[in-house]
Amino acid sequence: MGHTVLLVEDNEDNRIIYSTVLRHVGYHVLEAEDGEQALEVARASRPNLILMDISIPKIDGWEATRAIRRDPQLRDIPIIALTAHALPDDRERAAEIGFSAYLAKPVEPRAVVAEVQRWIGGGAGAPA
Repeated sequence: MGHTVLLVEDNEDNRIIYSTVLRHVGYHVLEAEDGEQALEVARASRPNLILMDISIPKIDGWEATRAIRRDPQLRDIPIIALTAHALPDDRERAAEIGFSAYLAKPVEPRAVVAEVQRWIGGGAGAPA
């Protein structure tokens, strides 16, 4: 089994697109639709990388990332912001909160895969 990616995205179409392309190149993909689910899944499964939407229900991506960064068992997991928040201030805020990288939507699925590969290497069936 390849690396595990937690995809946190409340938009079902985006979730299907990104999870499908990530699975296609060999990653094991876990999904969460809101910040509470994201924290539960991250704590239960300790994924290799988290793709985090910012505008999600219950706990937004900013707060969910803060919580992950405060957790000693999770704090070193790379977290990539996957968001329509694309203003320069948002990029700065993302860096301050502890996001590892920042992808502004709309983002091509292959760009998401390339960023994931940059942080954790290839999936099971993909070149590293």
